Amino acid sequence: MKVQSRRSIFLPVLVVGAPLVLAIVELFHPQPHDLMHLDTRIWLMVHYLQIPLFPLAALSVCMLLRGRSGFLPELVWASMFVFAVSFTAFDTAAGVVTGILVKEAQSTGMFEAWQQPIMTVWRHRIVGGAPGTSPLLAVMGSVAWSVGLVGVAVGVWRTQRSWILVLLLIVSAFGLSLFKTHAWPGGPISFGALGMAAMWLERKRLREPVASTL
Repeated sequence: MKVQSRRSIFLPVLVVGAPLVLAIVELFHPQPHDLMHLDTRIWLMVHYLQIPLFPLAALSVCMLLRGRSGFLPELVWASMFVFAVSFTAFDTAAGVVTGILVKEAQSTGMFEAWQQPIMTVWRHRIVGGAPGTSPLLAVMGSVAWSVGLVGVAVGVWRTQRSWILVLLLIVSAFGLSLFKTHAWPGGPISFGALGMAAMWLERKRLREPVASTL
């Protein structure tokens, strides 16, 4: 009974908590206007936290349709897998690797010596994070996120018929793509909207059973 009780508490906490914590973390994400003068302490802390939080947010999305079968849950799981893999890889390179190199450049004061390797990563077409660019992994992750959240929105509409819930999920679906960043405003809006939708759904789940299929 104790194990079952802990599991029944842990899952809703994970489903609601992961996106809300990620939304809060993104509020502290520095805006990289001048890469060589970043506050690398905050930059690296945010990006280290994002490594587990991106996959946990993806799992949170999948758990919103738990207990259901059919095409939509499968689509959501596949989309969230793509998001988790691509965004974690992208953020590790563009965030962690770049931050470590910038920190080293700042500590030595030899900015010119470090600038080329830093910019090579920062402007890379697949893993770079320079403003105004569209790195492949970031684009893949944003598209996968949109597809998965739209799938959840369709599933929620079929069972809940709630325009507010659907609106929150649609805002979450397109926040990253619209603002082209997971820093402010894209990340906090997208993950915050998901957290609010998850909170609403988990409260309803505790009060009444949900249809098992879509």
